[in-house]
Amino acid sequence: MLMTVTTTHRPATDLGYLLVKHPDRMQSFDVPTGTAHVFYPEATEQRCTAALLLDVDPARLAAGGPRRGRRTAAMPESFTLGQYVNDRPYAASSLLAAALAKVFRSALRGESRDRPELPGTALPLTIRVPVLRCRGGAVLAERLFTPLGWTVTARPIPLDERYPQWGDSRYVDLTLTGTLRVADALNHLYVLLPVLDDAKHYWIAPDELDKLIRAGEGWLAGHPERRLITRRYLAHRRVLARRAEDRLAEARAAELRLADADADPGADADPGADEDAGLPAAARPRPLAATRRTAVLAALAEAGATRVLDLGCGGGALLTELLAQPRFTEIVGTDVSARALELAARRLRLDRLPARQQQRVRLWQSALTYRDDRLRGYDAAVLMEVVEHLDPPRLPALAEAVFGHARPGTVLVTTPNVEYNVRYEGLAAGALRHPDHRFEWSRAEFADWAGRVAAAYGYRVGFRPVGQVDPDVGPPTQLAVFTRGDAGSDGSGRDGAGAGGAR
Repeated sequence: MLMTVTTTHRPATDLGYLLVKHPDRMQSFDVPTGTAHVFYPEATEQRCTAALLLDVDPARLAAGGPRRGRRTAAMPESFTLGQYVNDRPYAASSLLAAALAKVFRSALRGESRDRPELPGTALPLTIRVPVLRCRGGAVLAERLFTPLGWTVTARPIPLDERYPQWGDSRYVDLTLTGTLRVADALNHLYVLLPVLDDAKHYWIAPDELDKLIRAGEGWLAGHPERRLITRRYLAHRRVLARRAEDRLAEARAAELRLADADADPGADADPGADEDAGLPAAARPRPLAATRRTAVLAALAEAGATRVLDLGCGGGALLTELLAQPRFTEIVGTDVSARALELAARRLRLDRLPARQQQRVRLWQSALTYRDDRLRGYDAAVLMEVVEHLDPPRLPALAEAVFGHARPGTVLVTTPNVEYNVRYEGLAAGALRHPDHRFEWSRAEFADWAGRVAAAYGYRVGFRPVGQVDPDVGPPTQLAVFTRGDAGSDGSGRDGAGAGGAR
């Protein structure tokens, strides 16, 4: 099976630096199903083509088949010699994706030791897979690759050109053209070749989910065919596909929250302000983001917290203010989005901080709805403008992960007060403040949710207003202060339900 990557970038031989394979040499690599060869049919300054040829050994494929007696989709044929007589040596499939991951490992990560600046450059690329097993045909290939910036030509291959009446086979001749980073192009192929094949050749272990999330960083969460991709890539294993959907949904929410931060992550107008992205421009209360942070910092000080988690930290606005206060000796920011953590690191200027300051801050990739042992044992956790980005059915999982498993002494949760939306001129009736908000609670609804969570996990809860309080509809933002039952006073007696709780 064959795949070629061609560029007309000048000099075109830069492709060798990006793939970390020298154009003047043929290189061979042993893979579980045979031997992968990389060579360059052409390599000039005007045009360069790299080819990946996978020579599949049918006997080795059969010998390395199902684990513990499990049957894989690679050999679905029911007849006795099906594991030897099949299309695997000839048609590109998930086997090619596995070989690609081993042979171009550095390229997939966007690394080039000799030219470290080059992987960030988008190049004119043409990728061709002459024979691709494609369950769903040319139409599905277009649906999967077109949203990623590719121009797709997927020509169905006839069963026999001499007998056109027999119709088309299940294979296509795929050509992709576009201007993309090589790392992005390879990650698209790594994920989507198995999806089009829809018959992965190995047993799907739980770590396949992590591989999918890693390869899909920055594009899969917002793909219109996300559900189909996750289901097929994970071989229709429902539990893994559901977990992938949860993590990708969180990643998509993080991407939308960071949309404004990409332009200037160090600017004073931070990603938190984008929580009001649904408001008319003239009505956006830019100071509200700063007011939220001030309220959170005050509550942390009252709680006496020194070791703090910022869960769903986004671009790092709160982390910056935590770092500026010496009282906080250990600060951890988590986000499901690796891009968000990169922005947070840039905002904090972690690479320029003195060693003592660097030791106070850690950034971890973590999903809010899954248990993470690293988050246990902290004084306080902050969920600032986060819960409203989750689908309501996922809120119990968040409560279990944060209140049940991590169990910090104090948990601070801020969220919009939907009642206050009527005070924003130009905001349509029933509209939410951010395009990715799944809901916005009234004060009574927030108090009900917080009360049930507190009772279920052994916390006490008090409520505080954030922003100017309207006598009729309350504050624009509401803050709940949860204190674990064995962690002392919750410090919220003066701010009880009368200050933003249920009426």
